[in-house]
Amino acid sequence: MSEIEMEKGTILVADDNQDMRELLTKLLRVNGYRVIVAEDGARALEEISAQPVDLALLDVMMPRRTGFSVCRAAKSRDETRLIPIVLVTSLGSAEDRMQGIEAGADDFLCKPIRKEELLARVRSLVRLKRYTDELENAETVLCTLARSIEAKDPYTEGHCDRLSRYSVALADRMGLPAEQCVALRRAGVVHDIGKVAVPENILLKPGPLDAEERRVMEQHPAAGERICAPLKTFRYVLPIIRHHHEKQDGSGYPDHQKAGEIPLTARILQTTDVFDALTTNRPYRRALSLEQAFHTLREEAGRGWWDAALIDAFESMLHASPQLSAAHAAS
Repeated sequence: MSEIEMEKGTILVADDNQDMRELLTKLLRVNGYRVIVAEDGARALEEISAQPVDLALLDVMMPRRTGFSVCRAAKSRDETRLIPIVLVTSLGSAEDRMQGIEAGADDFLCKPIRKEELLARVRSLVRLKRYTDELENAETVLCTLARSIEAKDPYTEGHCDRLSRYSVALADRMGLPAEQCVALRRAGVVHDIGKVAVPENILLKPGPLDAEERRVMEQHPAAGERICAPLKTFRYVLPIIRHHHEKQDGSGYPDHQKAGEIPLTARILQTTDVFDALTTNRPYRRALSLEQAFHTLREEAGRGWWDAALIDAFESMLHASPQLSAAHAAS
């Protein structure tokens, strides 16, 4: 098989019926796909987890694990949840189809399988997987760039990871929807990516910035938003990037938003960002204790900078969570 044919994609065929496995395998290989086979559900899940797969064709009624079970397990894991899964079944009831949908199946094929229908669905879903991979690669590049910016300053080591943990935990405690929690996890890493546009002599200056340097620095949230804007999966991340340096009294940047105008997710990241800065060592001072940090946060909230209610919620969460408190202590 040529390299061009191999690029069509890798398909997992899982069926306990040998004749069906051989039929599907032959049909897919003739059309240029690489095929992995599994004779039961447990083996199918092992194959999905062990190597890159562009699409899985799962028989519903298999020994050891059903197709429903394999689908549910694959969709629950971060590393496999984006693999398209087609359930192949002779079951035609609405209840069976509903069970497949609840398990996370992307499509269904009914036996006996029609060649044209199979190949059309395979082509469509493999193409979708390629688009998803491109988006994931773009996100990886952005996160790598963000971490390289963080690495320039030895005093910010681990800052992004802590912000992600703190922000997601606080959002979850407040009952924010899952997509907002995911956005905060991503924003914790990329919130300062716009600093790539800030010259190093400004970015790493040990003393106070002059007026022009401050003007340049204050452009980084808008620059970060522009960098991440092409990724549609970052639509909930963009407001966090742009507005996490705003202040309650309108004295922040870049848009001088006030109080409730500032998105809640941006205020959450802002709260954890300032807390982390206060509780880590800096060239000009030692890290503050947890109690000192919250005293400072409340003083600054009194000046009209931060959201006092979020400070209270964050402090309460840290006291109630030994694991997060340990992360603070280790920072």
